[in-house]
Amino acid sequence: MESIATREAFGKALLELGHENNDVVVVGGDLNVSTFAHLFGHEFPDRFFDFGPAEQNIMSVAAGLASCGKIAVATTFAVFGTGRPFDQIRMQIAQPHANVKIVCSHAGLTVGEDGSSAQSIEDIGLMCTLPGFNVIIPSDGPEAAQAIKTAIETPGPFYIRTSRASSPIIHDKNYKFELGKAEVLHNGNDATILACGIMVSAALEAKDNLLKSGIDCSVINLSNLSPLDTETILNQANKTGAFVTAEEHYIRGGLNSLVSQLITSNHPIPIESVALTSYGESGESSELLEKYNLTAASIENAVQKVMQRKV
Repeated sequence: MESIATREAFGKALLELGHENNDVVVVGGDLNVSTFAHLFGHEFPDRFFDFGPAEQNIMSVAAGLASCGKIAVATTFAVFGTGRPFDQIRMQIAQPHANVKIVCSHAGLTVGEDGSSAQSIEDIGLMCTLPGFNVIIPSDGPEAAQAIKTAIETPGPFYIRTSRASSPIIHDKNYKFELGKAEVLHNGNDATILACGIMVSAALEAKDNLLKSGIDCSVINLSNLSPLDTETILNQANKTGAFVTAEEHYIRGGLNSLVSQLITSNHPIPIESVALTSYGESGESSELLEKYNLTAASIENAVQKVMQRKV
């Protein structure tokens, strides 16, 4: 199966958008090659600003550029772009609803050998606490490209999370991203798997394996975490009566927390989570995903468990 890193797809799409819109400017740190923002910088040096390892300045300048009518894209690694400048993001971007698009790569456990200090497992939770922020976790390259295009075309603040490692392409050329909409990839009746980011392809693999044993699961791509598509989620709760959430993020504050809060308040059903419960460590991405139970097999086990709890 063809694959591409969502960070690479973002960088290529950003370059195209730079040609289409002269108001797009990019503010980055010293990691522009890794985020693929350097493609924009090489083509448009007068619209590209490198601040080195000064993430608080990056966010402040991006907010300032937005206040002057520019569409500001701020990009670095997730661990540096959300935690370190959170006060600047809150005060200068979220509260004034600034037209800033924060795109952070190297999120989650799959940063791999860089170790736990570089593995951002809290970023989704941080960004989803900010009122008015659009938070998108693309599942593959085509979705990442369309997400940044949508962000550029839509006024207001965005957080888009991309990954270091390549992931399978699950969308074809006819796919159309919709802001605030969950994507139903498969409709089943026994349980619903809700996933985001790299865990979407794992959810599809789990679905195929479960079908062999007679269990037919819905699979929902929840790339849009804010705003959340409450209608689709509640419809699935009513249809299947059992949920499994899957995310490359800490169990608190991310996808599971958002879904659980919605379900508890509206349609209580059993929910199991496939997520991180601790910080990670240094190692190969595939080995870390296996050790910390972020795999298709982990999703399959969670489905088996949650179905035993169905009323």
